[in-house]
Formats: sequence, structure tokens, C-alpha cells
Amino acid sequence: MTAEAANSTRIELTDEEIFAAHEGGKLAIGLTAPLDDKRDLSIAYTPGVAQVSRAINTDPELARQYTWASRLVAVVSDGTAVLGLGNIGAAASLPVMEGKAALFKKFGGLDSIPLVLETTDVDEIIETLVRLRSSFGAVNLEDISAPRCFELEARLIEALDMPVMHDDQHGTAVVVLAALTNAARVVGRELGSLKVVISGAGAAGIAVAEILLAAGVTDVILLDSRGIIDRNRPGLTGIKSAYAARTNPRGVTGGTAQALDGADVFIGVSSGTIPEQMLEKMSEDAVIFALSNPDPEIHPDIAHRYAKVVATGRSDFPNQINNVLAFPGIFRGALDAGAKRITPAMKVAAAEAIAAIAAEDGLAPDHIIPSPLDGRVAPAVAAAVMAAARSDAK
Repeated sequence: MTAEAANSTRIELTDEEIFAAHEGGKLAIGLTAPLDDKRDLSIAYTPGVAQVSRAINTDPELARQYTWASRLVAVVSDGTAVLGLGNIGAAASLPVMEGKAALFKKFGGLDSIPLVLETTDVDEIIETLVRLRSSFGAVNLEDISAPRCFELEARLIEALDMPVMHDDQHGTAVVVLAALTNAARVVGRELGSLKVVISGAGAAGIAVAEILLAAGVTDVILLDSRGIIDRNRPGLTGIKSAYAARTNPRGVTGGTAQALDGADVFIGVSSGTIPEQMLEKMSEDAVIFALSNPDPEIHPDIAHRYAKVVATGRSDFPNQINNVLAFPGIFRGALDAGAKRITPAMKVAAAEAIAAIAAEDGLAPDHIIPSPLDGRVAPAVAAAVMAAARSDAK
């Protein structure tokens, strides 16, 4: 069975095997230097280690070469927006962060450490990470609720001289762009010509809108629980107000039905459901990405009645939009390049690399994105991000 076929097969899980696999956690520390005799001990610890510490004290940049910090990703969460579970707190979020760290190791070859914080205060989270900055080389923010996540990420990028990314925002956005790039090819359209509706104006929705705009899509409509985000809608504040000025160029008003009238693409990153009759007014050969888990905004069986290409966030349907396609390679490429930030150009480059992998195997309505288990993806993404980082540095 191919990786793609395996990815599209429903997997039945039992509580017994799930809890057994998580018992004692999913991570452990391993050695990279021998500790077999007294000589090894003298080199790895005292007295030998003192020479390394003295050298780093003289030249702090040597820490990149002689410690693991430059290759270590801190996976940070406050437990306020965990998977589909919501605000479950730091302790309950730890199994998810351990899983994220395991994915970093498996797909990106990067060590990472979960840090779950018993605070939801943005200032306190920033202060904590600034104090720990010498212990790691990058920060993957995870499962932090909107709108706090926007402020937290922006301020951390300024406070830390290392790559920082909120994966719920940008990992999702990168994979969506990759999938939509190939979906446009399948339906014979130029990416920039598509009329796109995004349902959900939280972390993922805003990031998807941002990367699509960066990639040349000009007609984007954002929906929140009150309807279309339009510059003339009263009560808009903060980031929604900013995106009202950058999206909805046709000035469409109303709700989901009005947004979908004539739309080419629907991207769902909310927990809502879309009535079937609203899909009838979408354009011919439409594209539907219903990404909420475990229940998509539109069930794929229904979506296929109105769309040529359908994607979900689930592993038991074709075209899974899975962040593991993006974040291991993005962080690996950024760290390999010695980048201080993950830039928009690096994210677009990552999306292009993911799209290219799927295209190598031939595009079809049920194959617009690689399998999350495809071993070609992370190295290709890392290489593309490295190239973009070096271009940014020129």
C-alpha cells in the first residue's frame, strides 16, 4: 500500500492502545557523546566541559557550535486552544506538545522540548521565554487562543533573535497555499484569479488570508461569526479592522450565503457548519477545503456534489491539510540558514516546495497535496526555506 493510500484509509483506534502509547510520555533524552569510561566522563563533564564554558563566555556565538541550543526548538503553549478541545489548561496540553516535539524529531531531525506555561498573560509568557532564550534556538508557539496569539507572536519576534512561529496560524496557511496552488491547476485556473471565501477569522483564518494575499490572490472574503468582514461594518477592532481594509475588494456584505455567491474557493477554518444549499451558488469546478476537525464544515460527500476538488483536515479522506507537511521543514531550513526570523517569503517558498512534491506524482482532484508521511517533503521544504532565507539576507 502506498503512503497516499494508507493516509486515505480510516484508522480504527482503541482507548487501550492510545493510553498505552502515551504512558510515561512520548519523549526521552538521548546521548550524542559516549559516557563509557572515566575519560569520556572527563570530556563530557568535569573538568573538560569547563573549557567549553570558558570559550562561550569569551565568544557567545560559540554556543551555536558547542551546545544543542541552536538546534533545539521550544514548543510553547498555554493550553488555551488545544486541537478541538479548547481551553484545557497547561497540564492537559502537554501530551499534544510532546506529540509536536516527536514530529519535529521524526520529520525535521530537530530536537525540541515542550514548555507548557501556567499563565495566559502575554507579558508573562514573553518574560518567561526571554529569560530562557539561551536554552533554545527557535520557538514554535502552539494552541494559543486568538486574538492573544497575534500579539504574542509579533512581540516575541521582536524580543527574541531567533525564529518564532505560531504553527496554528502559519503552518496551516502554508499547507493551504500549497494545496490551493495545485487545486487551481487541476481546475485550470490561475491562482491569482480565484475568488476565495475563508470561514473563520481566528488564528488560522487570518494567516491563510495573509499568505494568499502574499501569493497574489486579490479577491479574499473573510467571515467571522457575525458575517462578512467589511470595512464598513461597525464595531471592527484590532486585526479584523486591519484585514477589513485589505480584503473583500468587491465590497460584498451579509453572511455566508452572500460570500459564497460566485465564489471559486471555500476554505473553512471554523467550527461552524455550512448548509448545503449555500454551495449551489458557487462557481463551476469549485474548490472546497473544509478543514475543521473532527467534523468538517461540509462533509466531503456533500462537498463533492458542488466542487471538483475537496480537502479536509482528516486523515481518512484524500487531500489532508496537515501541518506536519510544513513546520518541520520550515524550522529546519530556518535554523540551517542561521535565520533570525521566519519571513513571508520563506513561508511562500515552503508552500511552493510542498506543491511541487505533489505535482511530481501527477495532480488529480483527489491528489493535490503529498501524504504527511512522504519523506521527500521536509527536506524539500527545508531547502526552499534556506534559499529564501539567504535571499532575504542579501
